[in-house]
Amino acid sequence: MTTIILYLSFIASFFGHDNPQLTVHVKNIKSLKGEIIIGVFNTDKDFLKDGVAIKNYTISVDEVNETIVINDLPKGEYALSLYHDENSDNECNRNFLGIPKEAYGFSNNVKPKFSAPSYEECKFMLVENKTLDIILLH
Repeated sequence: MTTIILYLSFIASFFGHDNPQLTVHVKNIKSLKGEIIIGVFNTDKDFLKDGVAIKNYTISVDEVNETIVINDLPKGEYALSLYHDENSDNECNRNFLGIPKEAYGFSNNVKPKFSAPSYEECKFMLVENKTLDIILLH
């Protein structure tokens, strides 16, 4: 009987979802058009470089405060970057100096001063259910 219980426990843990839930509230959305694009990084190597996020999520903007619930990240260390792709061209449009023309934000609500923030500034631990409030910068 003990063997059957252990076997069933193993099967349940294999198929069960033990990933923590990450809830992201995006605040300070000024227009109800386009999408919020979220990039998830788990290392400082290539942080914020195009095409290297380990996961990307896209949500259509239809509220002033959007919420996305992420359930497919295993426990670990992460950093998020996001932007409001108002014109739905799938890129964060920038001016000639490289400064985003579309609203953007980072985990820990890091506000860049003279350059992009570092992974260290934006990182957080996801070991249990967590909620992040990220305020878009304009």
